[in-house]
Amino acid sequence: MPRGRPRQFDESAALDTALRLFWRHGYEGTPISTLARAMELTVPSLYNAFGNKESLFMKAVEHYDRYSEGLYEEAFAKTSAREVARGILMGEVDLVSGKGTPEGCLMIQGALATSPESEAVQQAMAKLRRQAEADVAARFEQFQEAGQLPSGWNAKALAGYVITVATGMAVQAKSGAWRRELIDVADMAMKIWPEEREG
Repeated sequence: MPRGRPRQFDESAALDTALRLFWRHGYEGTPISTLARAMELTVPSLYNAFGNKESLFMKAVEHYDRYSEGLYEEAFAKTSAREVARGILMGEVDLVSGKGTPEGCLMIQGALATSPESEAVQQAMAKLRRQAEADVAARFEQFQEAGQLPSGWNAKALAGYVITVATGMAVQAKSGAWRRELIDVADMAMKIWPEEREG
C-alpha cells in the first residue's frame, strides 16, 4: 500500500495544530519536523497533504480567520465609530491575551522577523495587515460621511491609530502583559477619541 495521509486524517484539526505552533513560535521558529510530529504525520505525509512549509503556513493563516474574523464582524456592527474602535481593541485583548489561544498575534509574530528566503511570507502578512487597516478605514468613512466625526478627523488616520494600538497590545501580550494591563491600554487609547455628533 502506498504511503500517504492516514485514512482518518482530519485536515481541520491538523491545520489548527499547525496554526497554534506558528502562532506561538513564528514561521521560522517552527521546524517542519516539529510540525509533522505535532500533527501526527510523517514529514513526507505533511508535504503530500499541504505542500511545503510556506504553503502550510498560508493555509494555517486562512484557518486563523476562525479566531479573528468574528472580531471585526462584531465590531463593525456597532453604531458609532467610537464603539467600533473599542470593539476592535477589546476583541484584540481577547484574541492576544491567551484566552484559549497562544499569546500575541499570528500576523505579528508569524512573519515580522524572517530571512530573505521567507520574504514571500513576510509580504503576505504585511498585505493582510494593510487590508485589515483598509477595512477599518472604510467603516470609519461611513461614519464620517454621515457627519458623525468631528471636522478635521481623518478616517484613515483613525484606522491607523486603532490598528497600531492593537498591534502594540499583541506585542505586549507576547512579552507577558496581563489581560488587565491590556484592557487598561485599550481604555487609555479610547480617552483621546473625539466626541461624536449625531448624523
